[in-house]
Amino acid sequence: MKLDCEGCAGCCVDWRPLAPEAAGSDRTGSRPPLDDRYDLVPLTRDEVARFVDDGLGDVVTPRLFEPAERDDAVDIDGVDLAAVDDRPVFVVGLRKPPKPVAPIGTDEPRWLDSCVFLDPTTLQCRIHEGERYPRTCATYPGHNLALDAETECDRVEAAGGGDRLLDDDPPEGLPPFSFGPQALGATVFAYPEPDELSGVIRRIQDGEASADDRARFAGAAVGSRPGSLAVTRERMAEARTSARDADSWAGRAIRAWTERAGGDGEAVDGARETVEQTVRELEDDAGAPGTPGWE
Repeated sequence: MKLDCEGCAGCCVDWRPLAPEAAGSDRTGSRPPLDDRYDLVPLTRDEVARFVDDGLGDVVTPRLFEPAERDDAVDIDGVDLAAVDDRPVFVVGLRKPPKPVAPIGTDEPRWLDSCVFLDPTTLQCRIHEGERYPRTCATYPGHNLALDAETECDRVEAAGGGDRLLDDDPPEGLPPFSFGPQALGATVFAYPEPDELSGVIRRIQDGEASADDRARFAGAAVGSRPGSLAVTRERMAEARTSARDADSWAGRAIRAWTERAGGDGEAVDGARETVEQTVRELEDDAGAPGTPGWE
């Protein structure tokens, strides 16, 4: 599987404001997500646990779904949610704060929602191929190719981004798909106490989830047992507390970028050198891992 990833970042950035006719949606199967985040990266239980245990619990966020036809559903805050055994199902992914980025051949930086680990200056991942690098990112777009489904590379090409997908043969040894019966408790989770979510669902739907809201789901994911609805309550409580109390360089950067951001897709005020200096202050100098740059 050969890709031209330099300067694109199409799978790491919500670039819909740049080319709404070419960008896709973030709908997974027949279940519309409750939020509007683009290209959410579903994490495995072990990946969520690693972020939480490493003090990075403030980088993860839940995604819940509206039910598809014939799905079980549960009503919380007046919202119908896809459920299993009256428990709302969810996945956990990485947060995408607005950052000053210039992806897909954009001349000047614009405020676009971007993966928390994307370096706005180099357009590279700060955790690429490291211990925390998510399986979904490492194998993308392998599963899309195996299913003969459109990839973000195809969409970028359609938007005038040149040749990005250089090889359309899926790689050998792909891990199981993130969704399916085998995913319960491993990538797709069920919240064990729906009554605790009163008020939470509306905040998630409105894009106003609090640190405690996100931590609830991180804890439930970490406490889940693969292949079942069972949850280890002690592990769930410990992970929830750790995620809620996390104060990592990445979490602080999310807050700082959000405070500084202009409108979605707006050009960033100031020279490119000013943007690079701000990136150094908010991320590099705060402890963010570096990136090698493009050769």
